[in-house]
Amino acid sequence: MPEKLKDTLIPQAQVLKLAEAISSVYPEFKPDEFIRLVLDPNWTDRELKQKMRHITVCLKQTLPDNYATAIRILEQIAPRFRGFIALPFSDFVECYGLNDWDISMKALAVFTSSCTSEFAVRPFLDSDPQRAMEYFYQWANNDNEHIRRFSSEGCRPRLPWGMALRKFKKDPGPIIPILEKLRNDPSEYVRKSVANNLNDISKDHPDIVLNLCEQWKGQSKETDRIIKHACRTMLKDGNVRALMMFGFANPDQLHVSNLSADKQKLKIGEQLVFSFVLSNDSGKPQTVRLEYRIHYVKANRKTSPKIFQISEGKFPSGEHQIKKKQAFTNFTTRTHFPGEHRLEIVVNGQTKAEIAFGLES
Repeated sequence: MPEKLKDTLIPQAQVLKLAEAISSVYPEFKPDEFIRLVLDPNWTDRELKQKMRHITVCLKQTLPDNYATAIRILEQIAPRFRGFIALPFSDFVECYGLNDWDISMKALAVFTSSCTSEFAVRPFLDSDPQRAMEYFYQWANNDNEHIRRFSSEGCRPRLPWGMALRKFKKDPGPIIPILEKLRNDPSEYVRKSVANNLNDISKDHPDIVLNLCEQWKGQSKETDRIIKHACRTMLKDGNVRALMMFGFANPDQLHVSNLSADKQKLKIGEQLVFSFVLSNDSGKPQTVRLEYRIHYVKANRKTSPKIFQISEGKFPSGEHQIKKKQAFTNFTTRTHFPGEHRLEIVVNGQTKAEIAFGLES
């Protein structure tokens, strides 16, 4: 049986390495006690985030009571770690540092190079956005690309798996200067975060994002790639202004016919093969964004849609036969449930055809 993700991302060997590292800079540390506390009888059963928080609590129990002293110890060892084992460093700040702003915010900037601090900083933004953003504006000018990315990623209004920033969802204005600063950043890693932040903002304020993107479009190849990624949700949703900005055709001139699947019912683990005809009736080549949306049945029997891209490009006038397949195999990030599913063909943001099919255990 393959190892579960929660067991591979924070292996026990990394816990031992963490104890050794702390001992090397803090002689009074008791590594055996720390290891015993972390690797308790419930360790294996905990999920990933639970393991992270458990390590944080164990650090609190075994590091000095003085917060500043504990942070200095973690800052010294942070460069030795990468990945999920480093998440407790920033989580320690989130749990115990809300009353020590300057120490905490500087520590988060240090820790973000080991494993992002974007989740831990959000309670600071929620409690005092104006004060927190002063640090973000400074980070946007940092020489370290991880810290510059943190200045964008950390203030995303709708960061996945992170606390939503209600005040920034209502008014994203304080974020815009950071995105303006970083849109031409030399690091693609940073620029992608700018695009993700804009995509978050577009879900509540599409016109703000469209105004920015229309201003930026054509200024550089790097910026053009940012705005395309930033508008991805609006493009999927068929926002006419977004589609026109990227030269997509009016969907009224595009049609879908003969949508069919190779089976009406399939079992979990099998794949569905489907085909259809796309017709461009405009009499000239048109730019088309071709996607399909599957409405997956969830555990509660309700459905949840997910969209997938088929292709994007110029389609000559006339008919085009399209064939695609979709697997229904369970994996770490998706579990399939039996029931009636729905498949839609989406052309330039509009649903043009749909069929239902059954999924069985």
